[in-house]
Amino acid sequence: MARTLNRVQLIGRLGGDPEMRITTSGMAVTTFSLATDRQWQDREGNLREETDWHTVVAWDRLAQICNEHLTKGRLVFVEGRLRYRSWESNGQKFYKTEVVASDMLILDPKGTGVTEPAGAHAPQSAMQKPAVTVSRKAPASTVAVLDGDEDPEDLPF
Repeated sequence: MARTLNRVQLIGRLGGDPEMRITTSGMAVTTFSLATDRQWQDREGNLREETDWHTVVAWDRLAQICNEHLTKGRLVFVEGRLRYRSWESNGQKFYKTEVVASDMLILDPKGTGVTEPAGAHAPQSAMQKPAVTVSRKAPASTVAVLDGDEDPEDLPF
């Protein structure tokens, strides 16, 4: 049997505050938009920038944590899988591509009050100390909330 892979890794800024809902079965689901950008020089030497927007969906405990800790403008790493959905409404067919998150890591220090617009680059120091580490695969007891002064390598787990 051939092996397949559906894996997405993104680093970007939230375009707005996350929205959490509870399904009829009682499970939490949180959605948020994530902006990623790239820069390049065109043939005339002008600096160009392009921003892509991604819809991220988190479920269960990861959904609750995303809703509690994420806010507009935060720089985050998200890992998950692509999911394509389609539905029909009033005779018209709609399509949506989403990233179903399995892991999330906040990359800017807690309490920095990041107000940079989506597409702006984080300072190097923000990339060195994550504020929150979350894994959907790990039990809730392994979620680390750091105050920005701690080194994640020094944690006891």
